[in-house]
Amino acid sequence: MKTDSGLQNPIQRRRVIAGLFGAGALALSPPARAQSDGAPVAPKDNIKITRLETFLVKPRWLFLKIHTDAGIVGLGEPIVEGRARTCAEAVAEIEPYLIGKDPRRVVHHWQAIYRHAFYRGGPVLTSALSGIDQALWDIKGKALGVPVYELLGGPTRDRIRVYARGDSPERLIENKKAGFTTFKTGVAKERPARIVETPAFVAHAAEAFARLREAAGPECDIGIDFHGAISPQTAKLLIKALEPYQPMFIEEPVNCQEADVMAEIARGTYLPIATGERIFTKWGFREILEKQAASILQPDLCHAGGITEVRLIAGMAEAFYAAVAPHNPLGPISLAAGLQIAASIPNFLCQEQASLGEGYLKKPFEIKNGYVDLPTGPGLGIELDEDQLAGKIDHDWRNPETYDADDGSVVDW
Repeated sequence: MKTDSGLQNPIQRRRVIAGLFGAGALALSPPARAQSDGAPVAPKDNIKITRLETFLVKPRWLFLKIHTDAGIVGLGEPIVEGRARTCAEAVAEIEPYLIGKDPRRVVHHWQAIYRHAFYRGGPVLTSALSGIDQALWDIKGKALGVPVYELLGGPTRDRIRVYARGDSPERLIENKKAGFTTFKTGVAKERPARIVETPAFVAHAAEAFARLREAAGPECDIGIDFHGAISPQTAKLLIKALEPYQPMFIEEPVNCQEADVMAEIARGTYLPIATGERIFTKWGFREILEKQAASILQPDLCHAGGITEVRLIAGMAEAFYAAVAPHNPLGPISLAAGLQIAASIPNFLCQEQASLGEGYLKKPFEIKNGYVDLPTGPGLGIELDEDQLAGKIDHDWRNPETYDADDGSVVDW
């Protein structure tokens, strides 16, 4: 069966939207109504996957629904930013394997999807697998009537710390008033960084961070993300200039593929080094841990392999006394998956979020003194608000394309 991706011609697209969000979507069958109330399915009862459905959601996301013959629908986010259509097609290629199978064999399906591909891994295939894995865990939790973290050993904490953006003093103060106590920013710069930078570049970035620190006060945490777009030469200078203001962490100080260089930088500063948003599976994180390139791992639940794999990565990190701060600049399904991991691991630090679900979820997450309460609903613990989603279907978001202002050469995002 072909996956619906919201990519068809206008007539077909209207049919997709009508099927997803029209009146028919509200006329649930009795099994679906029972499951929406959290009624469990007996372990001996048969459940089969019947259909996979992907749809583009503004501003730049891709949502997945895995349907079953028991009326249970699992939710996931199989996305690479700027490659949503490619990920949708990757999910469609995986769909024939899943149709007719029991969704509750989550780890078995992870192994089959990953290992039956001769060319394994990479951002697109692993992201497609990640979203599918999230949705399968959602189904399993709903079938048993418990949150996913209960299936991972039960909660290790009573509430979960989350952070917001704080790219300017004004935005930081606004988010602080909204209840956040932890923030992240980028390197302030008037142009893209060059291989060798000037004292003015370093001073400008450090002074901008100093203003954020003043706005936040000494009791708040602020991480700073270099986005892997700063050269090792400049990264060392910039970290030294930032040290007096004690950032919570330095994220991706250099390209994440330069594990040896990152390890050298980590040894040269007392500030924590964080990385992980562009690293995939336990095999990718092994090198980071073995070389002590970072003490904070940031696996993305939509890229690194889903709930199944990030739980294993967290266990590896614990063995190296490293913390886990799940990366998430995406939607509320991704956040919900991250919160399940955060609730179940002992070495959790903080959860990134870009949306608490307002306008997407029937019950958005709420911030209380920098934390969200432990989710209590079955599976991922969320339900999409399909009435509000109907006006957010489809997008054409692309990655920024930046060039050096002086010579026109390509520069990193």
